[in-house]
Amino acid sequence: MTQFYQNQCKTIHTSKHIRALSLALSIGLAVMQVEAHAGANLKVGDEGSLSLGFGMRSSFSTVSKAAPDGSRSKNFSLDSARLYVGGSLNKNIKGMFNSEKSGAGDTFQVIDAAGIFEISPELSIWTGRFLSPSDRANMAGPYYSLGGGYWANIASRYGWNGGVIGRDEGVAVVGSALDGMLGYSVGAFEGDMLGIGSVANTTVGDSLMYATRLQFDFWDAEPGYYGTGNYLGAKDILAVAFAGRMKTDGATTAIAKGDYASYSVDFLMEKKLGDASAVSLEAAYYNYDTSDIILSEQGTALSAGAGYLMGKVQPFVRYQKYDADTNVTTKRSDLGALYIIDGYNAQLSATYSSTKTTAAASVNGLVVALQLQF
Repeated sequence: MTQFYQNQCKTIHTSKHIRALSLALSIGLAVMQVEAHAGANLKVGDEGSLSLGFGMRSSFSTVSKAAPDGSRSKNFSLDSARLYVGGSLNKNIKGMFNSEKSGAGDTFQVIDAAGIFEISPELSIWTGRFLSPSDRANMAGPYYSLGGGYWANIASRYGWNGGVIGRDEGVAVVGSALDGMLGYSVGAFEGDMLGIGSVANTTVGDSLMYATRLQFDFWDAEPGYYGTGNYLGAKDILAVAFAGRMKTDGATTAIAKGDYASYSVDFLMEKKLGDASAVSLEAAYYNYDTSDIILSEQGTALSAGAGYLMGKVQPFVRYQKYDADTNVTTKRSDLGALYIIDGYNAQLSATYSSTKTTAAASVNGLVVALQLQF
């Protein structure tokens, strides 16, 4: 998610015109109170507006045992390239269109195409393709997580299990109460989860996936739908959230079918310690159930991370563990540092990671990445 995108979502939820070049539109009009650069903004009529933006992440990585001959690999990569379009017909009708080039291919995909109907500043309806309610890591995405580029799919597995880069077609009600301290979202989606519910089976019906997220903020409020994994010292955050999703016959193979369900609890604490410093702690617990149909995607997971902001530099650590019911455990540890040039609009990061899977040799890697959003 981009900082620009987050701010654009903020304008949507405060009934104001969409601000320029909201990189934030990359993940569905998040709401985030962090500064963003103004960009190309076109006023349309008396109340309408149109904004354009783009974001990119590129990296150099070196990974043990990853070269064709088994030696250490060395690769430059364009990890992500996104185009963002946000629009407003009036104070009640908004929309977004975002595309993504990710992975090895150069084909752009439509990741977000949604209409947002704002009934009031505290209540809106989203429809189209966007992220369904889930955990904080999935809602923040690779552009707005602690350390950036976080998407490892070890603990939070929704990037694999759902639509296009975690997106899905559906409708959701998004709201807040108690002066924004209580946030909620609930929706119905296609739920054709990759690797879980996409295998042809003539005995399977056509049920919808239902998803929800409920969050309470004890300190500063986090208004809006999409969130962020770290506020870079811009807010004092103490938040706890529950997320769940289920689909009848959502776990399917060619010869068997079962229901899919998952739930998670996530926590974020971030405290400003001065004008240019802050400490942050995050944690999450996950439970995945496929009715014993796909044991590799059934089990429990946890993640935990910490960061310490010192002016423009933020060292961080993260640990993830996934215990699948195949008796295979995957663990990953990250140690890195972020150099913040301009919030989430311009960052440099360096991350050393070590991944260990049961009965396999550990793999370590170093990734140096650049993130830009305009």
